[in-house]
Amino acid sequence: MEVVQSNDSPKHEPSSSMPQQLPLTNTTPQNPKKLTLLPLIFLIYFEVAGGPYGEEPAVRAAGPLLALLGFLIFPFIWSIPEALVTAELSTAYPGNGGFVIWAQQAFGPFWGSLMGTWKFLSVVINIAAFPILCVDYLEKIFSVLESGRPRYLAIFASNVVLAFINYIGLTIVGYVAVILAIISISPFVLLTLISIPKIQPRRWVSLGQKGVKKDWNLYFNTLFWNLNFWDNVSTLAGEVETPHKTFPVALLVSVIFTCLSYLIPLFAVVGSVAVDQGRWGTGFHAEAAQIVAGKWLKVWLEVGAVLSAVGLFQAQLSSSSYQILGMAEIGVLPKLFAYRSKRFNTPLAGILVSTGIVLAVSYMDFTVIISAANFLYSLGMLLEFASFVWLRRKFPELKRPFEVPMGLPGLVVMCLIPSGFLVFVMTIATKIVYLVSGVMTLAGIGWYFLMKFCRSKQLLRFNSNQFQEE
Repeated sequence: MEVVQSNDSPKHEPSSSMPQQLPLTNTTPQNPKKLTLLPLIFLIYFEVAGGPYGEEPAVRAAGPLLALLGFLIFPFIWSIPEALVTAELSTAYPGNGGFVIWAQQAFGPFWGSLMGTWKFLSVVINIAAFPILCVDYLEKIFSVLESGRPRYLAIFASNVVLAFINYIGLTIVGYVAVILAIISISPFVLLTLISIPKIQPRRWVSLGQKGVKKDWNLYFNTLFWNLNFWDNVSTLAGEVETPHKTFPVALLVSVIFTCLSYLIPLFAVVGSVAVDQGRWGTGFHAEAAQIVAGKWLKVWLEVGAVLSAVGLFQAQLSSSSYQILGMAEIGVLPKLFAYRSKRFNTPLAGILVSTGIVLAVSYMDFTVIISAANFLYSLGMLLEFASFVWLRRKFPELKRPFEVPMGLPGLVVMCLIPSGFLVFVMTIATKIVYLVSGVMTLAGIGWYFLMKFCRSKQLLRFNSNQFQEE
């Protein structure tokens, strides 16, 4: 496997304070199909949101006013800092390892490997929810899918079919994301327009029904779940056309589009529909569509929910499979994990590994596992923010095609605010979540030392020239 210097890779002269950056292995053919701006925007959109589906519990948890304020303010606390970090580091290190490369460059291979474990597990466990969601909607039409073997077969078939779409090309996945976004967001555009004459602004400032206790755990987790994963797209940096120009623009447009897609329908439904606060569960937007416009819009919105789940699956499977590829390219994983399809140039090994784990999790009662995955994601984000700040200090002269326009003190403050929220979310986790997260973290540490042993004994082939020993 030839090691070449990417044209977009940062270059600087070696010095005693700034060791030379290792080149990133390039396993991409000379003329690959690269992701352009439009499909990248919608891939990011599906990495994070996929539409306003799932925002409704914030109203049930804390009332209309706090729900609206949450989706208005939280992007400034969380989404924008995470997007800025992703934009700077993805353009400085345009390789498919993404956040794994950042942690490795900042703190060494152990932390790079652990970052890979935390982020990979959090994503693939999250992906498992989407085929189940598709089957849950289909069972309303085909009752045979409610339980038993037909349901298991439907979940299996959904995973395989969706994974195959991923296999035939990232460019195709990107343009599929554009189509899915248009179809899945269109019923919300109609819902908003039809709601306008019925809106009563006084409903926007309601703190909720009297006697209904605030559920802060549900409230903050709803905001967090709907507005995170901006950094997932970093694992696709090696597949993007002119990443130093494309990434910052795509992230900016995606942040604006995502936040508006949450806020506008929420303002419309809250202002036009008066129902018991307890009805604001996941899927309530479909009920609101029927109240406002009729059953036809409810059905359209439910179809949009299925298509949104398909888009989320595609985008996040792309990120996890290219993360596996990128980790093999920099020597964190053996070379065999960098295998690409000769026909479609997609990361076949990464797709198979990711899909296999997704299938296994799909058949579990994984409420606790998902909570643990979110906990691991939080640990990964704390390491990511630390890597971002440390790389600014460690490599001040590193070429950064996009640079957050702040000095080191400003960057520390920018990262401390979302980090404080992460710590808060982690402190309200249950004991079983701590236990499962601890076991998964120990497994990740064990995996690092297993790979180190395999490398030392030459049991497996690695891109060892990419791997900086501590």
